Amino acid sequence: MTAPIDSANCLCLSGEPYSQCCGRFHSGQAQAATAEQLMRSRYSAFALLDEEYLLRAHHRSTAPASLDLDPAMEWRRLDIVGTSNGGPFDTEGTVEFKAYYRHGNERGVLHENSRFVRENGRWFYVDGDVRA
Repeated sequence: MTAPIDSANCLCLSGEPYSQCCGRFHSGQAQAATAEQLMRSRYSAFALLDEEYLLRAHHRSTAPASLDLDPAMEWRRLDIVGTSNGGPFDTEGTVEFKAYYRHGNERGVLHENSRFVRENGRWFYVDGDVRA
């Protein structure tokens, strides 16, 4: 994994520096307070090929043994379409997002409604429904 320069804007496009946004979650210095923060940090982790973080942020009931991350996949932009629950005092929530990518000459959008749960104060990704 190659982390962006700490002062550079975060890959999730929050407008915050990486070190103050997803970087603190990736390093383990902090935990995401909301489902949306976890979603953003997962997007950045995919862009950085950070398999360790992605597996750590995945709920044990649905977590794969490993991930097959493609270094040729370029994640370009994340748009949060909407959220339902997923706040600091909720136990579950959903985040609908569009993640734009380029893979070789192909460009596309992953549009998903992701489900999250919070256990012992920590958010985890459970699964998602890909939308057309």
